[in-house]
Amino acid sequence: MPDTDRSKKTEQPTPKRKHEARAKGQVAKSRELGSVSILLATLIGFHFYGVQFLNRLFDLMQWLLRSSGELTIQDSGLTNLLFQIEMRLLPILAPVILLMASFALLFNFCQVGFLFSTETLQPDLGKLNPITGFQNLFSFKSLVELVKSLLKMGVIGYIAYVSIRKELSGLPLLSTLSCEGIFASICTISYKIILRSTIALLVMAILDYIYQRYEMNKSLMMTKEEVKEEMRQSEGDPKIKAQIRRVQQRIARQRMMSKVPEADVIITNPQHLAIALKYEASASAAPKVIAKGAGYVAQKIKEIAKENDIPLMEDKPLAQLLYKTVEIGEMIPPHLYQAVAEILAYVYRLRPEKYRK
Repeated sequence: MPDTDRSKKTEQPTPKRKHEARAKGQVAKSRELGSVSILLATLIGFHFYGVQFLNRLFDLMQWLLRSSGELTIQDSGLTNLLFQIEMRLLPILAPVILLMASFALLFNFCQVGFLFSTETLQPDLGKLNPITGFQNLFSFKSLVELVKSLLKMGVIGYIAYVSIRKELSGLPLLSTLSCEGIFASICTISYKIILRSTIALLVMAILDYIYQRYEMNKSLMMTKEEVKEEMRQSEGDPKIKAQIRRVQQRIARQRMMSKVPEADVIITNPQHLAIALKYEASASAAPKVIAKGAGYVAQKIKEIAKENDIPLMEDKPLAQLLYKTVEIGEMIPPHLYQAVAEILAYVYRLRPEKYRK
């Protein structure tokens, strides 16, 4: 990908982008962890099952040597012998094979979770392009893989060298041991080398998995235009949403304005705010805000109030409190009862014939 295109991808991938990539099988996964899982399973298996494995393997070899004298060079005899070897070898290898498969599945699940995708199994003719293959051969990714391979070889070689060097002083004593003792000593040294190598490779595999997650996240980075387009597809065009919101606000404002003539009094700022209050003793325990507004809306409320002969009362602190704390359709809070009651009482005294219940 050109650097110019990569430089534009400054936005983190959205959950939708990650979900689509996962559905296609594009997930962060380290092949090193898969290899280490098999090596670790083999190591654990032979640690607990090694002696039994060797004894059963020796028994199989003894049986094979005893049976070799009865073997006839015929297709049926050879086929029968191979079948018997397989049947005897399968129970010996089954515990180790099952343990390796279990570890491989476990490590894979820890990396990507449960994922089933046939996307990666579909043929891609683009991979047969020799030019693309040549570019991939000398890409940065190939360089990273080469460095990892050299680093693994170097680490394993160093561990083997250090482990063997520590055992050099005891090697002359092997000549005094029996064949079984020599074999046991070699197995012990080999086990130490494999164990230390496995621990080192496990650490490197974990670091590689962290790197793969970083690379996957980097490959899914998005441009600002892609993020906007995704939002437009998932949530709708922002322009259309804004237009719908304006229409909804206009309808709500018209519905609110239609209730202003029912108000008992209008509390004003006096220029910037207007709050219409209505009190019905039989319907509610406290006065209710049936309309409110600021600026142009406040002016319209006051105009409708004058047209319907509704009193306008100026009270800046009360108007600000009502506008900020009480929504349309809500009753006023208890701490404002006294202030509103005084205003309503004054209005009722002005026009007792209109507000007489």
